[in-house]
Amino acid sequence: MALKAYKPTSPARRGLILVDRSQLYKGKPVKSLTKGKTKTGGRNNKGHVTSRGIGGGHKQKYRLVDFKRRKWDVEGTIERIEYDPNRSAYIALISYPDGEQAYIIAPQRVAPGDKIVAGEKVDVKPGNAMLIGQMPIGTIVHNIELKPGKGAQIARAAGTYCQVVGRDKGMVIVRMNSGEQRYIRSDCMATVGAVSNPDNSNTTLAKAGRNRWRGKRPLTRGVAKNPVDHPHGGGEGRTSGGRHPVTPWGKPTKGARTRKNKATDKFIIRSRHAKKKR
Repeated sequence: MALKAYKPTSPARRGLILVDRSQLYKGKPVKSLTKGKTKTGGRNNKGHVTSRGIGGGHKQKYRLVDFKRRKWDVEGTIERIEYDPNRSAYIALISYPDGEQAYIIAPQRVAPGDKIVAGEKVDVKPGNAMLIGQMPIGTIVHNIELKPGKGAQIARAAGTYCQVVGRDKGMVIVRMNSGEQRYIRSDCMATVGAVSNPDNSNTTLAKAGRNRWRGKRPLTRGVAKNPVDHPHGGGEGRTSGGRHPVTPWGKPTKGARTRKNKATDKFIIRSRHAKKKR
């Protein structure tokens, strides 16, 4: 789907670039596949703000998306492609011969009427899901599980994908978009193809109000505050905030690495930071 650039008929339209969604289904989602969604405003159970910058936004229904794809060897038909306010990717409604329906993350290059299937080993075509250990080397995949049966956790956002680059010790080597290479267990499920809506990253919102519609509140820069309010605050005239940017509570930020001793570190062959260390 293409991008739409709007004419500057008002200040809110100047510079506005959005994805053209005219091809998507215009009705409501399937009621049995939705749940109510409550907003927190960034507050915890005591009413204290624990996540800044959250509040307002349009009311949303949560769509129940099938990330497991464990309905094996049953061919489904893509009924329609829908917009999902809870994620950047589009979702596809699948109908099975037994009457069951399910939402999945819509891959690129699929259309209403296409047939898809999940199984231990199926044809390598967009939308089909199978064990990643059964996929040919070089296959572009998304919706990758980290634990068998847990559901997809990797490559779910708009336009993302990974590539199967090898096999070793009963594991599959996968290369991420970031350049990281890691082992994935052979009995984890993955879906063939890249995620839909690749133009999502090229949009321009053009006004602050569009972020408010998304539930994002404005945040004041630390350098614009007083010393009592932020470590970057104060100073004569305009200052940059010092050499080491920190949060209001003094923790390093803006690129400081915080990942420590994760159980899955042993599966990373090449870090995404490897090229930065040279």
